[in-house]
Amino acid sequence: MHTHIIAAIDTPELGEAKETVRRLSPHVFAFKIGHALVLGHGLNVIDDLQAAGAQRIFLDMKFHDIPNSVALGVYEAARHGVWMMTLHASGGLAMMAAAVEAVRDANPEIPPCLVGVTVLTSVDDDTLRDQLGVMRTTNEQVQHLAKLAIDAELDGVVCSGQDVKMLREELGHEPILVTPGIRAPGGDVNDQKRTSTAAESLSAGANYVVVGRALTAAPDPELALISLGL
Repeated sequence: MHTHIIAAIDTPELGEAKETVRRLSPHVFAFKIGHALVLGHGLNVIDDLQAAGAQRIFLDMKFHDIPNSVALGVYEAARHGVWMMTLHASGGLAMMAAAVEAVRDANPEIPPCLVGVTVLTSVDDDTLRDQLGVMRTTNEQVQHLAKLAIDAELDGVVCSGQDVKMLREELGHEPILVTPGIRAPGGDVNDQKRTSTAAESLSAGANYVVVGRALTAAPDPELALISLGL
């Protein structure tokens, strides 16, 4: 098992998702699910995937709302035994702090890990400035939101592989760093703008890398992991 790999299940079909879990569970550490599965099947999909062999579920719903609404949402997810979940760090300190309190109330012994999304890997400097009105550079905004997340006592952040080295230097080695936007060496970046390879992210200090189609669509998982440099 590759203990740094999270396989992203990007399908609305429960049967396909369960088959992916059965096929990849010997090879990866956790499985990421999001809107595609949860909106169609509800939070019970977590139980279904756990029954299929997923020991750890990373719920990537990117909660972003007023503090009370986010607290209610993460509380319900925590009751289903998710391992990790995301919320937008741009929701602010009060929102993130409410989420931390909620998961601790839901599961006092082993609360789920909470990681704050800093800047999406599909966003670059031009998007921040021209569309969102953020005058910081991407690196500056990532650094600012990551520090805010740690101040709120989140377990870590989600960031581009290009930001990992900078955040390790700023935050130290304790916070969890999760890197999406992973591509195979020389592979297509699709709708991502700030990408990296798995090897680049891990060598820079990421704890986990999220791999999607390059792994889930591959007929041979071991060969796919080798092609990713793992």
